Amino acid sequence: MKQRVVFALLMGVVTTGLVSFILLGVNRGFHPGFGGVWLKSWAIGYVVVIPIILLVAPLVQRLTSMLVGEPARASQQA
Repeated sequence: MKQRVVFALLMGVVTTGLVSFILLGVNRGFHPGFGGVWLKSWAIGYVVVIPIILLVAPLVQRLTSMLVGEPARASQQA
């Protein structure tokens, strides 16, 4: 469980940071106040995505195992 939480925290930093940066740049442009707006968007995205990663990842891992016909490893299950 500890590894899953640390993974979620790190993956959340990377994914929300990159996605919010790219989408904000594409949709609003890189203007003088970009950094502050991006940090706010990143923080909101991060708070939202951590519980999603923790709750949804085990389900996606099980679905993936079913689709590829391999049993899920014990460490990946709930």
